[in-house]
Amino acid sequence: MARLLRFNNCVATRNLGYSMSQAQDSNVSHRSFVWRLFHFLGSMELAITLLITLAIASIIGTVLQQNQPYPDYLIKFGPFWFEVFDTIGLYDVYSALWFLAILALLVISTSVCIFRNSPTMLKDMFQLRTHVQLKSIRFMQHRAEWQVDESLDNTAQNLKQRFSTLGFRSRITEKGDDRLVSAMRGGMNRLGYILTHVAIVVICVGGLFDSNLPLKLAEWQGKVHIETRELPLSQIPKESRLAVGAQAFRGSVSIPEGRAASVAYLAMRDGYLVQNLPFTIEVKQFRIEHYPTGQPKSFESDLVIHDPELKKPLEATIAVNHPLIYKGYAIYQASFGDGGSELNLKAWPLFAQKGQPVSLETNVFQSQKMLWGDKEMQLEVTDFRPFNINPDPSEDDPNNVRNFGPSVGFKLRRPTGEALEYQNYMQPVERDGRYFFLSGVRSSPADQFGYLYVPADDDDSLRGFYDFLKQLQDEELVSTVAKSMKNDTLASLNVPEDDALSKSLQSTLETLVKMFNRGGFSEVTQFIEETLPDSERDTLAPAYLAMLREMLGRIYFSGLGLNNDDSVDEFHILFLQDAIEAIGSLPRYGSPVFLQLVDFNQIQSTGLQIAHAPGKNIVYLGCAFLIAGVFLLFYLPQRRFWAWITRKEGKTQVYMAGMTNRNPRDFDNYFDEVKTNIEKDSRNSTLS
Repeated sequence: MARLLRFNNCVATRNLGYSMSQAQDSNVSHRSFVWRLFHFLGSMELAITLLITLAIASIIGTVLQQNQPYPDYLIKFGPFWFEVFDTIGLYDVYSALWFLAILALLVISTSVCIFRNSPTMLKDMFQLRTHVQLKSIRFMQHRAEWQVDESLDNTAQNLKQRFSTLGFRSRITEKGDDRLVSAMRGGMNRLGYILTHVAIVVICVGGLFDSNLPLKLAEWQGKVHIETRELPLSQIPKESRLAVGAQAFRGSVSIPEGRAASVAYLAMRDGYLVQNLPFTIEVKQFRIEHYPTGQPKSFESDLVIHDPELKKPLEATIAVNHPLIYKGYAIYQASFGDGGSELNLKAWPLFAQKGQPVSLETNVFQSQKMLWGDKEMQLEVTDFRPFNINPDPSEDDPNNVRNFGPSVGFKLRRPTGEALEYQNYMQPVERDGRYFFLSGVRSSPADQFGYLYVPADDDDSLRGFYDFLKQLQDEELVSTVAKSMKNDTLASLNVPEDDALSKSLQSTLETLVKMFNRGGFSEVTQFIEETLPDSERDTLAPAYLAMLREMLGRIYFSGLGLNNDDSVDEFHILFLQDAIEAIGSLPRYGSPVFLQLVDFNQIQSTGLQIAHAPGKNIVYLGCAFLIAGVFLLFYLPQRRFWAWITRKEGKTQVYMAGMTNRNPRDFDNYFDEVKTNIEKDSRNSTLS
């Protein structure tokens, strides 16, 4: 993008330079179509239109981040505007056909202008304009006249010598009996116009060299096919690979520590292409430093370049804004990430009564099919973070941050293709003085994570929660606890024995627990609303919920070996409340297991951006022309003087005039100074 934005630097110069094409033939309408087309291509109006269009396109390319994944644009703009912007090529403005066409047309237009006007400009650089007439001199804005007692020839020679002393090129021309001294300084100013126009052409040509126009042509011809599937490098077809060549590109590659790569991936619309490199890049080590807030402070990579043309591998360290340039390829430190860290997970079943926690070894970016109970899902490990520095939720000040420890990110994908994204923290997180295992879940990258808080037991483990969950799913235990609670309830009510009432109450207690296991309090509430009459709902609904909570408490404490009359400490009471709340949220959690990160071996990866711009030197040459041209235009004005020498009343009369093409106000003082010095020298010469 930067190389094409250089065109904006040429806008003012382009407008100024095109003043040399303003002299148009009045008989254009009588010329042939080819002649009129030739003059239209070199017109200032066309050039200004093209430059304004390129400037607007450059603004769009700067404001709208280019070459991002298409799903990001779809989320940001929505389906309708996504299609509109895609159709007009705003996601890759500088490679859009209309942008390249305007660029090429600007090259043609400027070249025509140079061809038409350069001969006149070159001639004007050296021409002293000896055809000027006395009448014109006397009507110029800057003029002066005086008389001297010298001959015409002596006066002319003195003036010529004086102009030469001031740095002017001068010439004496006979005008009948009179003499004309013509002088000019700053003729190279006209070269500034030519250089600025040439600079536009050279910069645009360099931009075309660095465009992907050849790639688009190859794509139209069917020689190149953009790959949209996520495939291993070895399985990417030949049609999606680009051979090593002189073409320009800007791609990226992520290389883990201790590994190497000889390709770069080019983002292309909704897919990618693989660009082969003439060398191999090995990442020896990656280092990163962080601010206290957790933001990256600096990161760098130790690289080793392996090339058959090198006698020994080239070692170099790159950092942000400090790239490695090798064979015209610029290797930038662009990003960092995980390089396939080795993870040890423990899967705690959430809905299988007889299931036991199992250990699972995997790697980041690894996918594997898993069968949990009767549910088959694909586990896709997507990320690992060794630390997470986030605002402390227990503090009111969002600037108070703390490290929440390592976390693992993964997706669980159903056979239908739908997936939920999770982020599980390794260490228990403190909340309101209690500790929880935290698991975030969301259905789309555009959503915020919703968190499941699973309470940690007194050993900072998931075992206490898991045992309680298994007890709730143990039908025999639930039946025993329901029978005990039924007997205690009937005894407290002091009602006669009734088998029907006894069976109904026990069945209700067991049903409430089953519904809670399936759908949490939401299903229980729905059951109450659908089955109880409206007249009894307000009275019986609190009773049903109270019986459910009593059942849950009895089941939990029975697992601890406690009776109803035994005292319970505050920790277990709070743990029970938190566990009930977590279990009630499990139906919305969407996972049949809770994946706990147990251990890890971090492998870091460095993100490199590799750019090859063969037109870069051409652009630099154009910039040099532009700088030289602007300097000549603004700091070397063209100044002309004429002195008409004639005889009048027996004396030699001098009529002098001057003009400049820049800074007329500064020329006022300069003309007065030159006039005073020349007139003074003329009179002194006469006296001597």
